[in-house]
Amino acid sequence: MTSVVQRFRLDLPDLRDAPAAFLRDHAERLGGITRWRAGREVVAVLVLLVLDVFPGLIGGYTELPAWAVAVMAVGYTALYLLRLLFPAVALLAATWVVFSAEHGGIALVIMLAYAAGYRVVPWQRALLTAVLALALHILAWDVSTPGLSGPFGSWVMLTVYGMVVALPFLVGRYAAQRHALVAALQEREEREVRERRMVSRQVRLRERNRIAQDMHDSLGHRLSLISVHAGALALDTGLGERQREAVQVLRSAALTAMEELRGVIGVLRRTEEPEEDHVRGTVDAIDELVEGARRAGVRAGLVRGGQPVPLPAKVSHAAYRIAQEGLTNASKHAPGAGVRVTVKYEPDALVVEVRNDPPPVRRPKGAGFGLVGLGERVRLAGGMLHVGELPAGGFRIAAVLPYEDTAAAGDEPADEPAEDLVEPARPAGIRKWAGVGSILLAGVVVVVVVGGYTWIGSQPVTKVVDRELFDSIEVGQSQAEVVARLPGGAEPPLGDVRSDAAPEPAGAECRYLVADEQSYSSQATRIVRFCFAGGKLVEKNTHLQGM
Repeated sequence: MTSVVQRFRLDLPDLRDAPAAFLRDHAERLGGITRWRAGREVVAVLVLLVLDVFPGLIGGYTELPAWAVAVMAVGYTALYLLRLLFPAVALLAATWVVFSAEHGGIALVIMLAYAAGYRVVPWQRALLTAVLALALHILAWDVSTPGLSGPFGSWVMLTVYGMVVALPFLVGRYAAQRHALVAALQEREEREVRERRMVSRQVRLRERNRIAQDMHDSLGHRLSLISVHAGALALDTGLGERQREAVQVLRSAALTAMEELRGVIGVLRRTEEPEEDHVRGTVDAIDELVEGARRAGVRAGLVRGGQPVPLPAKVSHAAYRIAQEGLTNASKHAPGAGVRVTVKYEPDALVVEVRNDPPPVRRPKGAGFGLVGLGERVRLAGGMLHVGELPAGGFRIAAVLPYEDTAAAGDEPADEPAEDLVEPARPAGIRKWAGVGSILLAGVVVVVVVGGYTWIGSQPVTKVVDRELFDSIEVGQSQAEVVARLPGGAEPPLGDVRSDAAPEPAGAECRYLVADEQSYSSQATRIVRFCFAGGKLVEKNTHLQGM
């Protein structure tokens, strides 16, 4: 039950670090703008202005003065660009502005809905944005179209929301999820390439070490024997001067060969990458390391304890690498979380610990090669390493290092501890379904809208008045006679047909029917009206009801 509640809980950012993180994130995005992206934004703004403002191809608004068109163009452009910083706010503002008055803006809402679906990552925040947009749409609909009410009016309102807001929002969310999936697959492929390179490098280094060991054990031993025997032979009194010079040349060549062999072994044992600076990377340099992390924006702290003890070089450097790897992992996988580095001199060993608080936003775990290398470094220093998650949700790296220069247990690391350092990757079953929920909801919206309008269009409309009947009815006839001649049957689902009509006569009861003759170019429906008072027909009239 607790895990279910946590999944539905909103991921709220730390308010203390939110402004700095927001500015840092968008500064990096601004620095990554290319000419292609800038040109794309300019083209999108031009398309928006053509469709919604001038000439307003899909605007449908009445003629406005030039200053009003200019203000609307500036406002729409500002809302469109606002999506780069606050996509949800831009969508909500545009929903109210566009649907609360009779002017263009459909293209703007569609673009902002897509952008909000693409950019709002947490599904809880995305759901909240969609619900608030629906609420604003309902309020704006009541303000702008008070005449279109009833079940048909509600259906039209939900249809507009579904096609203009919900559908682009879901399509944008689907595109974002598919983009994230592709990026994850690319990262996985790159990681596999790095793994293959690392394995290949380890095999080469292992073979180099074996060759160097063989040369040291066999060839070096034989050269040493040659040198010793040559030195002993030079002391023989029975040798002549020429033989003694030849023995000295032989001994000198053996010594030179041993020096060259040491150089070759050093080359074979040298790694492909230069060794780190062991003088600079010591336990005393952890203070500088933590201070550098603070300057980079990490909320890091350092705690020292105990009486400092002189440490062997590899132990001191291993302690530095533990702090370095812990700070790197915390900034990479738990951005915004507090980190604490502890260096404590115990009576029999040095304890180095790095732990971070639960992150505001969880990032996917890495491959764990840094921890594997760290475990090998600690093993070579004669210590023990522990890595794992904390019960409260944070992460901890801790090592116990000896004060003496202790040799490692063996030349080759065991395979089992390396596996313990990295948590086995669990198959992310939800990833293969990424985007399916969004596209299914988008399909449901389309099916419901199309099916609803198909059903409405298939309903027969028999309650219509033709021209002949309308002309034959005269004012002054009795109500019973007129009602008997009026057609019966199903009324068309037009919502409120009274809003565009003239005021009804005082004290009269009026009936509204659809005329047989319609002109669809007028974008309105012709309605006929018969008003009765005192048992007689007092008025008959027609008007155009806006769609």
